[in-house]
Amino acid sequence: MSLFKARDWWSTVLGEKEEFDQGCLCLADVDNTGNGQDKVIVGSFMGYLRIFNPHPVKTGDRAQAEDLLLEVHLRDPILQVEVGKFVSGTEMLHLAVLHSRKLCVYSVSGSLGNVEHGTQYQIKLMYEHNLQRTACNMTCGSFGGVKGRDLICIQSMDGMLMVFEQESYAFGRFLPGSLLPGPLAYSSRTDSFITVSSCRQVESYKYQVLAFATDADKRQETEQQKLGSGKRLVVDWTLNIGEQALDICIVSFNQSASSVFVLGERNFFCLKDNGQIRFMKKLDCSPSCFLPYCSVSEGTINTLIGNHNNMLHVYQDVTLKWATQLPHIPVAVRVGCLHDLKGVIVTLSDDGHLQCSYLGTDPSLFQAPKVESRELNYDELDVELKELQKIIKDVNKSQGVWPMTEREDDLKVSAMVSPNFDSVSQSTDVEVGADLVPSVTVKVTLQNRVTLQKIRLSVYVQPPLVLTCDQFTFEFMTPEMTRTVGFSVYLKGSYLPPELEGNAVVSYSRPTGIPRVSQCKFRLPLKLICLPGQPSKTASHKLTIDTNKSPVSLLSLFPGFANQSEDDQVNVMGFRFLGGSRVTLLASKTSQRYRIQSEQFEDLWLITNELIIRLQEYFEKQGIKDFACSFSGSMPLQEYFELIDHHFELRINGEKLEELLSERAVQFRAIQRRLLTRFKDKTPAPLQHLDTLLDGTYKQVIALADAVEENQDNLFQSFTRLKSATHLVILLIGLWQKLSADQIAILEAAFLPLQQDTQELGWEEMVDAAISHLLKTCLSKSSKEQALNLSSQLSIPKDTSRLKKHITLLCDRLAKGGRLCLSTDAAAPQTMIMPGGCATIPESDLEERSVEQDSTELFTSHKHLIVETPMPEVSPLQGVSE
Repeated sequence: MSLFKARDWWSTVLGEKEEFDQGCLCLADVDNTGNGQDKVIVGSFMGYLRIFNPHPVKTGDRAQAEDLLLEVHLRDPILQVEVGKFVSGTEMLHLAVLHSRKLCVYSVSGSLGNVEHGTQYQIKLMYEHNLQRTACNMTCGSFGGVKGRDLICIQSMDGMLMVFEQESYAFGRFLPGSLLPGPLAYSSRTDSFITVSSCRQVESYKYQVLAFATDADKRQETEQQKLGSGKRLVVDWTLNIGEQALDICIVSFNQSASSVFVLGERNFFCLKDNGQIRFMKKLDCSPSCFLPYCSVSEGTINTLIGNHNNMLHVYQDVTLKWATQLPHIPVAVRVGCLHDLKGVIVTLSDDGHLQCSYLGTDPSLFQAPKVESRELNYDELDVELKELQKIIKDVNKSQGVWPMTEREDDLKVSAMVSPNFDSVSQSTDVEVGADLVPSVTVKVTLQNRVTLQKIRLSVYVQPPLVLTCDQFTFEFMTPEMTRTVGFSVYLKGSYLPPELEGNAVVSYSRPTGIPRVSQCKFRLPLKLICLPGQPSKTASHKLTIDTNKSPVSLLSLFPGFANQSEDDQVNVMGFRFLGGSRVTLLASKTSQRYRIQSEQFEDLWLITNELIIRLQEYFEKQGIKDFACSFSGSMPLQEYFELIDHHFELRINGEKLEELLSERAVQFRAIQRRLLTRFKDKTPAPLQHLDTLLDGTYKQVIALADAVEENQDNLFQSFTRLKSATHLVILLIGLWQKLSADQIAILEAAFLPLQQDTQELGWEEMVDAAISHLLKTCLSKSSKEQALNLSSQLSIPKDTSRLKKHITLLCDRLAKGGRLCLSTDAAAPQTMIMPGGCATIPESDLEERSVEQDSTELFTSHKHLIVETPMPEVSPLQGVSE
């Protein structure tokens, strides 16, 4: 039990599934007994009006039947209840009930019963006003300085103030610039209404200004208004508080001064009569209600503030004096005199918990036992510390803190790709062309050993491959349970994906609450995006892959792509992608070489990668373990650089288009403001072709927005093609220098840092930073290069020359014996042993330029590679080549 818990004096729960808000609670002597005892009046959104007179036998008692004086169902939702002198001819207190479309004033009275049941209470409708507009809230007071009666002001949802002088309607005024209604309060000392507008500023309107302003029923301009009759409604003062307000209360120190309290979403403010800030306090928790009241100290005010952490704070000006815990979140709080007990705090929650409490503490009866002092044996502590350090060191040397069996056996994820296409293709909204786009089904199976919770399966494939469903959720899985989900994959775009590999990731929670992640990769078939095609004798881009084994028949490697009309050509095969591009694969009869050729450089990647994977699988089935591939040609960097330049050009074009669009949008808004000023002017002036300029600017904005979208689509496709070309370059570098799997992983991390390209952080600057880091660490040849620091900020470069120079230098240093590593000893300069007395890596930028010129001869264009390294005896192409 908390020491500062609110002391429960009386409490009850109102109805079932009823809702309440800050205006639904009021404390007053509504039955006019004259003994100074307040009654608790509560109205609900369900239309129930209840009046309580709590008098518990002992502190903390629940509500008894006799505590409820009256309960009436008024049918309409009750927005607010207030008590005041609302009936003419008498100064008795009456109850005003605000509904959404009606204001009702009741008299509450009690009559002595003839039997032991006691006094009976009833309400009588004195009068009602039917509202033409939907009400939001109301306030009451002696508007205009009247004596002996209270007037009512109702604010509608569209910002209109309706003033009622008891039984008659006085006038209605629209607040200028009103969008959404805010809290409303009346200050009797300044005779003004204070509210908070949707502009997040406190506004004060004099009652006299409201009374003499233009009538709301004549809001449209008339001829008399044009001649100057009627007064314009102007605000007395405003104060911008920068946040929406929850409530407003006005408290008077004395007859000469009063304070306006405004409760915001994060702060509460105390203002003077003229709108100047007296003080403000930043709140630690989100508030729900508040109530200022006079303090016993001279010149200070106490404030009760309830928040969403079930707490009620008591502030004296800005100083927190007390904090007490409530059993619910209060939406309304009042202070009154109940059953001769002054200062009772009455709180109401939004679900109907009504509680009367007072502040106090619970004394702590627990006494901590005395701790026996004992002398410490430092020798034993040293021995224990060494044992613990040894255990920690052994754990750090192992692969993980958790046992592998526990991690792997919690959940097993497996994926199976169907060998056949779907009988009915699931492809929709494809942009491939005339070809029928197939789809293939993938099934993911989850097998768990223990109880798992909050299982979420996410599947990802490379675009333009799409899934029919990529998210699956299971709330609970019992032990030894198997779940299988299925989905289809198909090609949606007219370009090729950079990979045919998909990834299924499962996140879940163990019974102990520890989160875990498991994943499973699956490979999609090549025939999903490719069809058999005619071999081509000419191609702009060609690659030759060397092996250490005799060539294998392409029909056995690619059984699903055999051309029926050319069964005799076993060492040549054509592929036609669904996007329209073609790739030709040739196998030499005498040498151990394979050639891949295509019109597009990036299209070579998928067939080359598929060839190497299928060759490895073929020789593994044959039991041959020493199979290896290599690449001895020149690196095709020129074609790779063309794709980089095209991608970078689209990024620059996108920035220019966005700048133009921003300029046209600013121009469009400026023209709109000019036109609006012309239209609002009482003496219309000629438009001076502003409407024509607005129409032309609008068309330019639409055209630029379409151009931005088109450029974004082209940029996405270009980035996908760039990733395919990057995969191919990494593969060729690995075959060229016989790099290990770890070194290839470093290259992939450097060249493929992003899954998606953006304008803010692009591929070029990230790859340039990564390659520069490699050149200055593991590929550096001197400590001078290692001392150079990289820029900590990444920004779009002016051009790609620096990036292309670094890629060329990376290949040059790998060719001269450099090796990639990320270990701590990589900073030490590596001694490169050059065969045949090769030149050293230059240290200055001038020498780098000379290396770049020399390397252009080493990394020449690959378009004429067939002439430089002719393939012997490729006889099956006699029918389709020279």
